[in-house]
Amino acid sequence: MEIQNNFSLKNYNTFGIEAKAKQFVAVQSVSELKTVLEQNKLEKKFILGGGSNMLLTKDIDALVIHINLKGKKIIAENEDFAWVESQAGENWHEFVLWTIDQNLGGLENMSLIPGNVGTTPVQNIGAYGTEIKDTFVSCEALSKENQQTKKFTRDECRFGYRESIFKNEAKDQYVITSVVFKLTKCNHKINISYGDITTELAKNNIASPTLKDVSNAVIAIRQSKLPDPKELGNSGSFFKNPILLKSDFEKIHRQFPEMKYYDISETEVKVPAGWLIEQAGFKGKRFGNAGIHKNQALVLVNYGNATGQEILNISKNIQETIFDTFGIQIEAEVNVI
Repeated sequence: MEIQNNFSLKNYNTFGIEAKAKQFVAVQSVSELKTVLEQNKLEKKFILGGGSNMLLTKDIDALVIHINLKGKKIIAENEDFAWVESQAGENWHEFVLWTIDQNLGGLENMSLIPGNVGTTPVQNIGAYGTEIKDTFVSCEALSKENQQTKKFTRDECRFGYRESIFKNEAKDQYVITSVVFKLTKCNHKINISYGDITTELAKNNIASPTLKDVSNAVIAIRQSKLPDPKELGNSGSFFKNPILLKSDFEKIHRQFPEMKYYDISETEVKVPAGWLIEQAGFKGKRFGNAGIHKNQALVLVNYGNATGQEILNISKNIQETIFDTFGIQIEAEVNVI
């Protein structure tokens, strides 16, 4: 393990923002992570996973610890289910494809989401009608303060929409080192009800889709709408879909009857943030080195030399315009550093 000084993070964040870390080290095991934490107790620390859910607006005046723990395996199984453990540094999409190759179901709708496995519980990532909490069993995390390992069950993670205990009460206190999922071995619950999956399958004349078929459909949809971060810097969906009380939504809906929405409970409605942004005229707009993607209004992009502050300014402009136009507040899904 070599700690490097004044280290460029441009290749470690999917926006491709040039920012420096005061110090940087990559750890390959839990023991290495413990050693780094123990030997640098007085240093400020910043934990870095896949760099896919953050916007760097400044240099990081801290020791950046890149979690590069690898490994995945089935740790238990019965006739119906398999319990699969993945180390935190595994690439999420590659892990999903591995589970599909094992004929294990539950993660296929979340194919091609950028990032690493270790950060998925933090955000309770989700796509096309599924979320991490649907298959999550537990995760192991290391305390940054005393280097003790703690196991968090599904209930203890307090999952919500793009929320967990790791974004609230336990924020910045732990480093997730591994995650366990419970996946189906048979009688897979194929979920094609959300978004364009049914249309994509029909296009390929698939009437009885397999896990792989669903994954391929999701990949095709995402690739048609979302830019590859290797070609155009981005962090996927920049904003959360706002959730409104039905009583509040009904007043807004009377004024904007064409507004799209989804019922998520008896009292709450989810409004697609992408629809709001598109209606406000931002889709495809460019502001200097940054802008909003032409195919997906939820995605802010770096055209090559944007600073994090430029992208942040665009996001604030969008938020203010949406509030002024619709009276709806939209929150960033991406962590602004």
